[in-house]
Amino acid sequence: MASSRYSFPSKPTANPKAIVTGGKGCSHYRFTVLTDRLIRYEWSEDGGFEDRVSTFALFRHFDPPTYVVVETKGGLEIITDHFHLTYDKKKFSSEGLSVKVGGDVWRYNGESYGDLGGTARTLDGAYGRVNLEPGVLSRKAYAVLDDSKSMLFDHQGWIATREPGRVDGYVFAYNGDHKAAIKDFYRISGRQAVLPRWALGNWWSRYHDYTASEYLEVMDHFKCEGIPLTTAVVDMAWHLVNIPPKYGSGWTGYTWNRDLFPDPDGFMKELHKRNLKVTLNDHPADGIRAYEDQYEAVAKALHHDTSKEEPIQFDCTDRQFLDAYFDVLKLTLEKQGVDFWWIDWQQGTKTKIPGIDPLWVLNHYHYLTSKRSLKTLQRPLTFSRYAGAGSHRYPIGFSGDTQITWAGLEFQPEFTATASNIGYGWWSHDIGGHWAGVRSNQLAVRWVQLGCFSPIMRLHSTNSLWNSKEPWNFEKDAHKIMKDFLILRHRLIPFLYTMNIRASYESEPLIQPMYWNHPDAAEAYTVPTQYYFGPDLLVAPVTSPDSATTLMGGVRAWLPPGRGRYIDLFHPHLVYDGGRYMHLHRGLAQMPVLAPEGTILPLDSTPKLANGAPRPTEITILLVVGKDAQFELVEEPEKESQHHHHSSSDDDDAVQQTPLSSFVRTPITWSQAEGVLTIGPEWNGSGRWRQWTVKLVGHTSTDVQAQVPGFRVTREDGCTTVALGNVHRWEPEGFEIALGRDLQLDVVDVEGRVFDMLHRCEMMYEDKDPVWDAVARSGDAVQERVERLQKLKVDASLKNAVMEIWAADGRAKGSAKGHEVWADTKGGAIEGIEEVLKDYVIV
Repeated sequence: MASSRYSFPSKPTANPKAIVTGGKGCSHYRFTVLTDRLIRYEWSEDGGFEDRVSTFALFRHFDPPTYVVVETKGGLEIITDHFHLTYDKKKFSSEGLSVKVGGDVWRYNGESYGDLGGTARTLDGAYGRVNLEPGVLSRKAYAVLDDSKSMLFDHQGWIATREPGRVDGYVFAYNGDHKAAIKDFYRISGRQAVLPRWALGNWWSRYHDYTASEYLEVMDHFKCEGIPLTTAVVDMAWHLVNIPPKYGSGWTGYTWNRDLFPDPDGFMKELHKRNLKVTLNDHPADGIRAYEDQYEAVAKALHHDTSKEEPIQFDCTDRQFLDAYFDVLKLTLEKQGVDFWWIDWQQGTKTKIPGIDPLWVLNHYHYLTSKRSLKTLQRPLTFSRYAGAGSHRYPIGFSGDTQITWAGLEFQPEFTATASNIGYGWWSHDIGGHWAGVRSNQLAVRWVQLGCFSPIMRLHSTNSLWNSKEPWNFEKDAHKIMKDFLILRHRLIPFLYTMNIRASYESEPLIQPMYWNHPDAAEAYTVPTQYYFGPDLLVAPVTSPDSATTLMGGVRAWLPPGRGRYIDLFHPHLVYDGGRYMHLHRGLAQMPVLAPEGTILPLDSTPKLANGAPRPTEITILLVVGKDAQFELVEEPEKESQHHHHSSSDDDDAVQQTPLSSFVRTPITWSQAEGVLTIGPEWNGSGRWRQWTVKLVGHTSTDVQAQVPGFRVTREDGCTTVALGNVHRWEPEGFEIALGRDLQLDVVDVEGRVFDMLHRCEMMYEDKDPVWDAVARSGDAVQERVERLQKLKVDASLKNAVMEIWAADGRAKGSAKGHEVWADTKGGAIEGIEEVLKDYVIV
């Protein structure tokens, strides 16, 4: 096994036709024109340059683009259609090396630059916001990734260090074409790995001294609640923690605590019986000490003298130690039932060899070693912290110990989205927050809602008598909502697995900042907590407490133009015209998840969801009518484990890729004009029957007649559901359902919606009348009534909640679209009132 741990695809030596090099004496340079928008720059005193793999760069052999070199005795220029490099042939300096891109000029300064942010190693100790390392995207026309200090791998796949003093970096000259920049980032660094289906479900984790029976009891309670799980995380109390002081601290440990887990093999067998994967926490820094069960076995492998009970020091720069760590210590535990490891490295970036970061070593070799567990895992996997550019190859990321504060929640969606700016798509956060802060039903619910629409959904909390995330430990309403969102997370797995394949094969992370799809829209850069979840869904999580008046949480969102109208999947009574900001308000049971016209979202609608993540036998298609739509449902190959030994192309990542052609695929298309939904045919599948249902979200206004035998139509909560029954998945031409030509989203009933909302508001009864009068007195011009509403001495959040409904749908009778004015709920001026009032038209 050890040999495959040191083997991964790479092609680090650049195409000679892309290289411009020269120099003399004590100054030598090399430029590699990787694409017409991406250039590598290198300088050395000794004339040597780096062709080994770095933690960032695995692949540097690209077909050379068209470029021009202009060379004089004292200078050099390299010109492509997108950048113009100027260099004085001396040691790199801000005066001597520059790259002009569009209207911006980068001058060398030895630092990375990407002002849209990337991510960070950890959220440990963060009250809210933390400083982000740069990504490779920028508001300027360029971004820079300085790779001069990164760790290397030699030709045998072992760690190596750089020659000191050499400069090595990359200029990304993409001028706002963010997606193209990320695609080329992945071309150099390797694509995102594909996750196994089960990793996309609910994980349970708690830092707590569980006994085996207690832990299994919690798992069984989840089952009784009807909440499915896939992953059982056992934090550090699985091993001995209270050890004799002569051995040091108990943070590191590999010996089961038999007082808590008298039969570890039996305990993990019981978890597996419940269809759960098992991961154990490992703080490896203190090595293997004399009290450990495996001390003698590891010592024997390393020829370590045990007579004085000297500890076996953790040393990731020693290949023999690493082999014993994996192939003696960890393999023994894996044979007992451990499926994968949660690496909890918190001890900094230093090792015996300068420039070698232990976190990088742990992530890289744990991930590759996990290939020996493919029979269980289906895909290689580790669970650890972010180490820097290139870390996306080793999912899944653990973001650290978040404080339980509203500020911590508010930063998390931004932190997750900007991680995509450095290609890092699979963060797992402590959902609900880890430690400190306050107990709050509202905060817990809003965090679980965010978790449902996060890359990984892992409930977690610290070692506290009072702090745990079991939904049934919260008040009745909060309990039900948390349960509903945890169930929804598993219903989303067909969509999430498809996005998982898209992330790897199409360089499109699941979560993307708004500006990825709208780089030229200034508004896209002003909504950091809002993000794309897949190609269509806009998620704007509520990250602040609910208003005491409206009993709703509010969030400012931007609805991009060009996608038609939007419907909220949780609140389909409201339809929004795009191309503007909106303030969205939702009660605790809902969060804003907006889908534009022409959206298809497949959900697992199996009545009782089980642990694990089996392929669904029943699927409900959420369809947003109004525009043509298409979605290709992708599922793993019928025999996943057979597909890990195909030869890989030069661009493959650290594990050889399954050919895309081997995945099971089911196209789903909607023709708006014809009103026909087509499901299938399924490719590469076994052709089993599957039950399909179609739910028209936000459409109830026509008498849908599905032309299939035995269909059943129901209408409720602003949706029309058409149950189609069993459909064979190998219908040769697919399966067509005619639902009605040119169906449209329902028109918002402004007065009805405002009345319902105002009725629920907790406020003085007499104060409701003037609010209602402003909306419902149709004899007055909309402008006058909007102004009257804004002058009322009522809660600002109430004004905005009224405004949202009133202005949502321009088709609605008496709509205030074009007249929307938003009160500042933080107590400042009204947002945009002067701007809006000057454009009023009397109606």
